[in-house]
This record gives sequence, C-alpha cells and structure tokens, in this order.
Amino acid sequence: MFAMKLTLILLGAFLYLVGTLGWFGWFAIDLLGTGTTEALLYAFAGTCTWLLISFGLAIHIIKTARPTVGGR
Repeated sequence: MFAMKLTLILLGAFLYLVGTLGWFGWFAIDLLGTGTTEALLYAFAGTCTWLLISFGLAIHIIKTARPTVGGR
C-alpha cells in the first residue's frame, strides 16, 4: 500500500514538473514570441490555468496533511 501511494505521489510530481517546464519552457515562450493578439490571449489563458492547477494542488496537499484543522 505504501509503495502504491509513493508511486502515485512521485508520478503526480513528475507530471506536474513536466507540465510546468513544458508550458513555461516551450509553449508560453513560443506564444509570447509570436506576438499576435490570439497568441497572447492563449498565453494568458494557459498561465491562468496553470495558476489554478498550482493553487488547487497546494490546497489539496495542505488539506491532506492536516485534515482535522478547521473542521469542527
């Protein structure tokens, strides 16, 4: 059971890292370099999506680590 959880945690961290590096290292740079209005809107929307995923992941980690805090 522990090995399964560890594998899922490492896989999730790896996928998040690959997604982050892929977005900021390739897609966002390419979209910003294009300079058209459509590309800038896609870059803005992609960055907002990345921020929502990051904040959701942080909240999930905090709630998982301390499940009884705040619940009465």
